[in-house]
Amino acid sequence: MSSAVPVLDFGSMTQVIHFLMEIDKLKSIQRRTKVIGTQRQENSAEHSWHFAIAAMSLAPYASKEVDIQRVIQMALLHDIVEIDAGDVFVYDLAARAAIHDQEVAAAKRLFGLLPEPQCEHFTALWQEYEEGESADAQFATVLDRSMPMLMNLHNEGQSWIENNVSLEQVLARNGMIANIYPELWQYLFRHLQDAQRKGWLK
Repeated sequence: MSSAVPVLDFGSMTQVIHFLMEIDKLKSIQRRTKVIGTQRQENSAEHSWHFAIAAMSLAPYASKEVDIQRVIQMALLHDIVEIDAGDVFVYDLAARAAIHDQEVAAAKRLFGLLPEPQCEHFTALWQEYEEGESADAQFATVLDRSMPMLMNLHNEGQSWIENNVSLEQVLARNGMIANIYPELWQYLFRHLQDAQRKGWLK
């Protein structure tokens, strides 16, 4: 007895494909960090991929409360709003606060291209990441903050030097890592101090 063939909803599929083509624009959003060993700026899509791989790779070090599959999803979704709102330098706190409403509107527009329940699911993941209160969101935030630091530590402080960033700024902005992932912070802190001695940080 053959099983019934599912009826395809081409309307919903069209919505998904529209979303996929729209988020291709994330590849054109440039960040301050350059791809290691090149003079080309990293784009936000590349950062999201790197962040997702970091979640997979560092999964053994996460607490047992963390669902790495959800962290990976947050990594891939978290910067999609930059298509409309643009990228803001992590140490420009005033600009980050000012752009919040634009990011919320961007999430509504972009995830709104999807049919339900995907729209609701993607929006909820993005909001959870932004609020940063769950174990998954906190681990995701740790990785998102760590990746640019690691890139700079392996790129002779490139974006720190170009943007006149101090060790104090880096510690103040990223010190929360010590509470969530102390082993990683110990690694970073030691190398950040070394980066200052090399002149990569003020």
